Amino acid sequence: MNKTIFAVAASLLACAAWAETVVTIDAAKPGAVINKNVYGQFAEHLGTGIYEGMWVGPDSPIPNTKGWRNDVVDALKELHVPLVRWPGGCFADEYHWREGIGPRKDRPVKVNTMWGGVEEPNSVGTHEFFDLVELLGADAYVNGNLGTGSNQEMAEWLEYMTSNTKSGLAELRRKNGRDKPFKVAYFAVGNEAWGCGGNMTPAHYTNLYKTATTFLKAPHDNRPKFIASGGNDHDLTWTSTLSKEVKGNIDGISFHYYTIPTGKWEVKGAATGFGEGEWISTVKNTLAIDKMIANNVKVLDQNDPQKKIGFMVDEWGTWYDVEKGTNSGFLYQQNSLRDAVVAALNFNIFHNYAERVRMTNIAQMVNVLQAMILTDKDKMLKTPTYHAYHMYVPFQDATTLPVAIKDNASYKLGNTAVPQVSASAARGKDGKVYLALVNTNPNKETEVTVNVAGGKAGAVQGSVLTADAMDAHNTFAQPEAVKPVPFTAQAKGGKLSVKLPAKSVVVVNVE
Repeated sequence: MNKTIFAVAASLLACAAWAETVVTIDAAKPGAVINKNVYGQFAEHLGTGIYEGMWVGPDSPIPNTKGWRNDVVDALKELHVPLVRWPGGCFADEYHWREGIGPRKDRPVKVNTMWGGVEEPNSVGTHEFFDLVELLGADAYVNGNLGTGSNQEMAEWLEYMTSNTKSGLAELRRKNGRDKPFKVAYFAVGNEAWGCGGNMTPAHYTNLYKTATTFLKAPHDNRPKFIASGGNDHDLTWTSTLSKEVKGNIDGISFHYYTIPTGKWEVKGAATGFGEGEWISTVKNTLAIDKMIANNVKVLDQNDPQKKIGFMVDEWGTWYDVEKGTNSGFLYQQNSLRDAVVAALNFNIFHNYAERVRMTNIAQMVNVLQAMILTDKDKMLKTPTYHAYHMYVPFQDATTLPVAIKDNASYKLGNTAVPQVSASAARGKDGKVYLALVNTNPNKETEVTVNVAGGKAGAVQGSVLTADAMDAHNTFAQPEAVKPVPFTAQAKGGKLSVKLPAKSVVVVNVE
């Protein structure tokens, strides 16, 4: 009898081990729209993120338009970049906008005390930034200086950018070459007020925010959405205090979370050459943002039931130890397939909270942290993270569709376990149903059955991003070592099965 029970149990366990993951999309129950700004970008005066990486100046032999590298701009345009945040980050709270206007030869050279102690030439200021976003066809997210600035300085900057009157500031803008006002989509009051922005308490910052926004004025047809500096990681006090105490002039609360393989700031882990232990810890640590967002959304739903306030994850991404031989203050790191998997996992999570998460900004666009692009003098390459963003373009302004995952196995290593499959679906603006799938297991492919309730899934076509090595990455010698390739699957016997390669990101439209 005991042998029989054991045999039955073993048989059941074997069946469970081989159970096929089933992903069901409910196409008949559309949800919230995924704001295109969930795919926003971030450009800070940090390392070679702007200077060298994007800005070379109009006199550079590197082909450029108004000083911005043509190769970088063209590559970013392929991502349909919806929004760019600037000038920081921590740098925002030591940036004085008047130093970045007028003839570039007359602008003062400062010291970037926040990042590397290097010279800041102020060559890229307000006008240059708006040249960039207009070249990209993107919106502008400007971060004001609360830390070392003043309410007057922020108010005058906003007037300089947005006024269509004959005021002295508007006329100064015209003198500097811009007749029509700039379009400011978002304006933040300070950055990381809990840390580099001033080491403030939530209550103190909340009072400062209310005072500052009293004086931040713009024309009705060019009024930005105002963003408050919120919390990070598991801290809910910032979201709670701001959403309780601020009754107007608040359109969003920011939130920051970085994925660190080791979970320790002192020794974060390497960008390449890591073992499977740091692969799974990275996946586990990035998935932790799901609970963080859920907890903040719960607070917002209680304090803001009308859902006027967005939850803006305006800094996120992987953060590793800097590459050897580089300035530690420049935060330059290589970008591997692991980063593309991290990006896709975050996208799928953000989609789940589309009603509240109306903007995110990965850190950062070029040469800094989890970058889209790496440059070396006149050379440029697209990173695996770039390719993940490109694959997910159909999700911009798409309408979420509920996804249920059944029999999702765990990928395990030692005492750590994470879900093997992550999925998200939406109906794009073109009317097609798009499905994103991630296989977190770096060793094994997995088969997924796809059902579309209220529709049909006769075939899928799209692209897949994967590689042989966990740390596969692009170099200037081999800039296309990691890139997406076409992916298709056909239904057989009324059943649509999709084979996900190990450590892969797949985005398809389901026909």
